[in-house]
Amino acid sequence: MKIAIAGSVATDHLMTYPGRFTDSLVVGSLDTISLSFLVDDLVVRRGGCAANICFGLGSVGLEPLLVAAVGSDWSDYQAWLERHRVNTAAVKVSTERHTARFLCTTDQDLNQIASFYSGAMCEARDIEIGAVAQQFGGLDLVLIGPDDPDAMLHHTDACRSLGIAFAADPSQQMARMDGDQIRLLIDGAAYFFTNEYERALTTQKTGWTDEEVLARVGVRITTHGARGAVIERNGNRPVSVGVPKEKAKVDPTGVGDAFRSGFLAGLAWGLSDERCGQLGAMLATYVIETQGTQEYRINAEEFLERFKIAYGTTAAVEVAEHLICIY
Repeated sequence: MKIAIAGSVATDHLMTYPGRFTDSLVVGSLDTISLSFLVDDLVVRRGGCAANICFGLGSVGLEPLLVAAVGSDWSDYQAWLERHRVNTAAVKVSTERHTARFLCTTDQDLNQIASFYSGAMCEARDIEIGAVAQQFGGLDLVLIGPDDPDAMLHHTDACRSLGIAFAADPSQQMARMDGDQIRLLIDGAAYFFTNEYERALTTQKTGWTDEEVLARVGVRITTHGARGAVIERNGNRPVSVGVPKEKAKVDPTGVGDAFRSGFLAGLAWGLSDERCGQLGAMLATYVIETQGTQEYRINAEEFLERFKIAYGTTAAVEVAEHLICIY
């Protein structure tokens, strides 16, 4: 199965605040908020939603195609991804802008305040999905993740015109885009990913009910943090998936991207909706145990043992037939 992941590539600047953001919020004054948080540490990591998803897919043995725009400062990042089975041949390198930057502060309750500088990402709108598909002998699925908004709409329109199945994953860009844009992004998607808050935002901005959204997509996947995920398919009962026990809660950044990696891996392997969701939850657990979005390492034996503990022997056997780890 040829899977292309379109979206952001960025450098993550991750900071930790030892208190709670909510302790500094004053009811009645939120319309004039002006705050600065003194953080304890700063780490710089590789990130960006599309790159994170590609890394996760590569870590379990697939070879995803990254579709993104980056700056000329990305050569080290490129080498890293290629070592992890990611095909970077469709990446556009800007001659004028730096690779995007993500700046995020996490408090002791794992709440986050973040900013994102798009940089070279704005040139993603110049990438033609049709040309990419032709270059690589066709595409079975394109995940359209958070990116330059015009690029997201452009890729979605191209997939519809070319008859290429696509997964809509607007994620952080949901806040920036209006109802008309969101409707265009998700209408006709084979898969639609959101977290719980973004699900509510979808209803608010599009004016569509949950039933109307589901009628316009093939499968709707909603993540609920520590409560797992729900997978809905028209005509079927919703499938709920729990979360494996984590060794520690270190950093939630990139957890949603890892879930998508696992889910898409399950799709590529022809597994059920339930198994896809379980794979997503297992990869997400690995990410929350580490600081940074691409710092986890998967050992096949350990992965399958943890998967068996969480979901049973039958589930682990089904996954074992496909899992290939590079460590």
